[in-house]
Amino acid sequence: MTSKTDQATDAAGATDAAGATEAAGATDALGYEQARDELIEVVRRLETGGTTLEESLALWERGEELAKICRRWLDGARARLDAALAGPETDADPDEDPTADDRA
Repeated sequence: MTSKTDQATDAAGATDAAGATEAAGATDALGYEQARDELIEVVRRLETGGTTLEESLALWERGEELAKICRRWLDGARARLDAALAGPETDADPDEDPTADDRA
């Protein structure tokens, strides 16, 4: 038999787990600029001080999450740039002048 306190604790735990999942999904949906701006704010708050140890740790953890999001966006952008710079593969001879007249 469980007490009302145990049931409340179990319900709160379930809510916390669901909230954490929702928060993770919301974090993944952040764009680069949003994540960067929030990270700047986190760093500012940590540098300013005046927060408790617990608040500072929570800010640090959030900053780490935001930094990972920014890194994923930047890595994706780098991959897209590399692919664009590589261009389409062609069978053309690299020594051949593409402007040369084929009438010889």
